[in-house]
Amino acid sequence: MAFDQLSDRLQMALRRIRGKGRLTEDDIDEMMREVRLSLLEADVNFRVVKTFTREVKEKAKGERILKGLNPSQQVVKVVHEELQKLLGGETSVFEPPSQKPMRIMLAGLQGSGKTTTAGKLAKFLQKEHGLKPMLVALDLQRPAAIEQLQTIGRQLDVPVYQEGTQASFASIIDNAAAAAESESADALIFDTAGRLHIDEDLMEELKRVKEMLEPEETWLVLDAMTGQDAVSVADHFHGSLGLTGSILTKLDSDTRGGAALSLRHVTGVPIKFMGLGEKLDALEVFHPERMAGRILGMGDVMTLVDKVSENVDEDDMMKMVEKMASGKFNFDDYLKQLRMVKRMGSLSGLMKLIPGMNKMVKQANVDDGQIEQVETLIHSMTKQERKKPELLKKSSSRRRRVARGSGRRVNDVNRLLQTFDQQKQAMKQMSNMDPSQIDPSNPMGALKGASAKKKPKKGKGKGKGKRKGGVPF
Repeated sequence: MAFDQLSDRLQMALRRIRGKGRLTEDDIDEMMREVRLSLLEADVNFRVVKTFTREVKEKAKGERILKGLNPSQQVVKVVHEELQKLLGGETSVFEPPSQKPMRIMLAGLQGSGKTTTAGKLAKFLQKEHGLKPMLVALDLQRPAAIEQLQTIGRQLDVPVYQEGTQASFASIIDNAAAAAESESADALIFDTAGRLHIDEDLMEELKRVKEMLEPEETWLVLDAMTGQDAVSVADHFHGSLGLTGSILTKLDSDTRGGAALSLRHVTGVPIKFMGLGEKLDALEVFHPERMAGRILGMGDVMTLVDKVSENVDEDDMMKMVEKMASGKFNFDDYLKQLRMVKRMGSLSGLMKLIPGMNKMVKQANVDDGQIEQVETLIHSMTKQERKKPELLKKSSSRRRRVARGSGRRVNDVNRLLQTFDQQKQAMKQMSNMDPSQIDPSNPMGALKGASAKKKPKKGKGKGKGKRKGGVPF
């Protein structure tokens, strides 16, 4: 994710004060120097960094914190609150107006992902608000943009209105309104032209388009990889168009993420959505509080819950849990479980949403391709072996055949069987326990007083069961 590097640096800075029963002003100063460097290296605008560090420093040096109980926890809380404020404070909830069709104008530089974002937004309005959107091609500079919009429309089964590159803006806008009426569309998404850089011609063109459109929403689509230029770009667009919101794209990429931290502070315009992938359903509402938690390594349980509720059928999940608890869980069920996980996104991305797991993901070298590897192993089994995993445990020839068929090693088959048994055992143990015996402070849900805490028997446990990299399923 875009904030990984910044997250590591900030957590390192905060680690300097964690666990200290008493803090001095020197401790705070040293921590803030690290925080300042972390933000600057992440391409956060220097004015934003200056304001942020000043606010945190003033609150962290307050007498209540320095002389209070758990001062380090209080400082972390201050950093989280100020980071949330920097990202916008409260979530900017999008509510479609009662008067329809509504008009949304997307603007931004060429290459920021406007056209793809138009498709993602159409999908979001369909799924979350039950609207019938129509895409309108207002990029008269690039024929390829019109073709791309039409391709996206076909994928989503959403109507696309276009008149090529020779028509006038007024003609397209007027005719699109008539087409929306005939199609019973209640949301029009206008994909406008961009340039490789900001120029006066672009801004004048967009001003004229907005005057003709009179949109309810004017959103800037901004690439998270823009870095320091994000401030200048957002400032120009907001000054010319009067933006009502913004959408950050490519937040799933390995970028510094400074654009997100600078955007709201400089323009005062809320970040509405964030793009987290190339797929047309990879658009999420931007939650400042959740994002601040992710950056500080606190996880994001609410987003995880949302992903589960959106992608996993409750009845299917309950049946799965019942089978695991009864010991009847087999590899067919395991395969269904893996597919549920895949629908929710990347494995590493999901694990990072769990509090305390971010560091573990990096240490374990989680590879998203592992799900495919496990699927390949299971597909190489016979129907009988999938239903009765014990057949594989008893027969080394069967394990060798599965390994050959999947292009993997016998060790991989053995590891899969071992992990499968461990998962069944853990689920069976938890189903027979009183909920009060589960330790909520342990991110892995370890049981209080469980056998994991017992000392290993002499001669056992050294070097066994370990492997370099990867997390077995």
